[in-house]
Amino acid sequence: MKSHVLFDHDGVLVDTELWYFKAGERALADIGVTLDRERYLRDMSDGLGTWAQARAAGVGERTIDRLRRVRDDYYQAYLRSEPIEIEGVVEALEELSSHVRMAIVTTSKRSDFELIHAGRQITRFMDFVLVREDYERAKPHPEPYLTALGRFGASKEETLVVEDSARGLRSAVAAGIDCAVVRSDFTRTQDFSQATHRIDALGELKRIVVA
Repeated sequence: MKSHVLFDHDGVLVDTELWYFKAGERALADIGVTLDRERYLRDMSDGLGTWAQARAAGVGERTIDRLRRVRDDYYQAYLRSEPIEIEGVVEALEELSSHVRMAIVTTSKRSDFELIHAGRQITRFMDFVLVREDYERAKPHPEPYLTALGRFGASKEETLVVEDSARGLRSAVAAGIDCAVVRSDFTRTQDFSQATHRIDALGELKRIVVA
């Protein structure tokens, strides 16, 4: 039985990963660089992302710094205009809330996170949220999840991580925490062989945490 659950955010609680990719794709297209999706997913597994391909194409750091701001503006525009809800998430969290304590551990920046959750119900089930500004080394480093364990005062054995990406899975494994990977169309080609559980939806978590 698990008493604490640490949720990744993008792709697990809200359907935002495609829009983050598209924002980067659009920013690079503005300077004539094509962002390859499969390479982006491979880079993301190693804790990289959009700018690895930009650098490989010869884009300088000053331009990348400018494009980050452009990408962030595009992303926030998508967050305001596109449907990002995942069906059944709120219901699953409500059911779990009577069995476990929960928190979010995300690489999202605080400004994006707050925009996403303005008017949504997800965070009311959480004891706390760790965003990118709350730790030094991002996933796949174990620091984000180890920081959350310390905040809870929970042991690794009584905790479950819920992820949708190989990068997040590697972070959980490095932290020594069991990880359930939820199906995501965006990351379906990544390697999840180290996952403790594979699930299609968050509604399946109850049977794992109360087993």
